[in-house]
Amino acid sequence: MHELGLTREIVAMVAGHAGGRRVRRVVLEVGTLAGVMTDAVAFCFDAVAEGTALEGAVLEIRRVEARGRCRRCGAEFVRETLHSPCACGSFDVEGLTGAELRVLSYEIGAPEAAAEGQGA
Repeated sequence: MHELGLTREIVAMVAGHAGGRRVRRVVLEVGTLAGVMTDAVAFCFDAVAEGTALEGAVLEIRRVEARGRCRRCGAEFVRETLHSPCACGSFDVEGLTGAELRVLSYEIGAPEAAAEGQGA
């Protein structure tokens, strides 16, 4: 299951960017053709985040519809697979969306020491 490794990388990357501040929420974008089982990422997230700045954070996963543009006729359409043809019959299709896996955003709080000192 490569989703465990992906989840570890996501947590490490966000924790590094957070610079010691507590992360409250992480938003991922995952394309429908990215080859990632989002349920598995969600399942792994809490365990992987334990003991890090992301512990207790909410994970939101947004699915991105796969879209393509036909190089023959220029039509844009929803792709069901990587090799979905255009309605005109052409398989010469440029992938526009649907293969992405990215951290769209994350929400951070105050550094732990500052939060404790303010009674938060």
